[in-house]
Amino acid sequence: MTTVRIGTRGSALALAQTRQVADSLARASGLDVELVTITTHGDTTSESLSQLGGTGVFTGALREALLNDEIDVAVHSLKDLPTAEHPDLVLAAVPKRADARDVLCARDGLTLDDLAAGARIGTGSPRRIAQVRSRRPDLTVVDIRGNIDTRLGRVFDDVDDDRRLDAIVLAAAGLGRLGRADAATQHLELSDWPTAPGQGALALETRRAKDASQQGRALAKALNAVNHATTRAVVAAERGVLAGLEAGCAAPLGTTALVEDGLLFLTATVYQPDGTRRLTSSHAVSLEGNGQAALLEAAQDAARRVVDELFESGAADLAPLGGAA
Repeated sequence: MTTVRIGTRGSALALAQTRQVADSLARASGLDVELVTITTHGDTTSESLSQLGGTGVFTGALREALLNDEIDVAVHSLKDLPTAEHPDLVLAAVPKRADARDVLCARDGLTLDDLAAGARIGTGSPRRIAQVRSRRPDLTVVDIRGNIDTRLGRVFDDVDDDRRLDAIVLAAAGLGRLGRADAATQHLELSDWPTAPGQGALALETRRAKDASQQGRALAKALNAVNHATTRAVVAAERGVLAGLEAGCAAPLGTTALVEDGLLFLTATVYQPDGTRRLTSSHAVSLEGNGQAALLEAAQDAARRVVDELFESGAADLAPLGGAA
């Protein structure tokens, strides 16, 4: 391994966030790095997120490239990564999380509550659709796909009336990584607008078999250096809920986890797709011991408690959970 080959999707956002990762790994390892662009199924289909079905539509091709030794590290948006462990791949690092919140990008600097009745708001996420309908059932929700610039153009550029939107909902992290944070007119706080498990975090995946060469050891050391233990724990808690509920792409699920004052706090909300009902569970788990293992143990404990409570409260009657289509 003379050069570390880092696999990424080809979107502007994926390239921007992967370049940040590549720079960090190069500094930590002293190795040369190169980006390898991979096209995934999610990049080529025009289907809505709720229709794509299953997980891995944005990660499968990157994983295949890893398994075929075409790349050495795959960089994923963590929220796109399947929760089930892969027998031949390992989550080698989770860098420090960016802003996990959603933002509203609206004409005339408006907030969600300021939008006029009947205003057209765009999103392709079943969770965001349910949240918008819960808070503003008088708005018209438009199912959209496309990169961030394309979506923003439908709000802020002159476009045909059938494509014109009054607002869109996006991830704050994505806007920030593209240098477009100024497009946000409102940050939606996690306390009443939880986001997708792992939103704002990245996943660095490698082959499970260790490379014993000098370069391989240097890369392993660099991956350990860029891993952020607290981020890895809180996203593990959130993804533990996703896995425990068996919530697929069509399930409107929002989660929020944080570590504070020796406790790991986890909250998850399951929405009915039309936004008329929701169930929330919150639990705090004490951190016993130090280090990554203690954090991950607390994350697993919190996720189990939240999942059990949501199922006991009837969450499966609200949304497609537990393997339901």
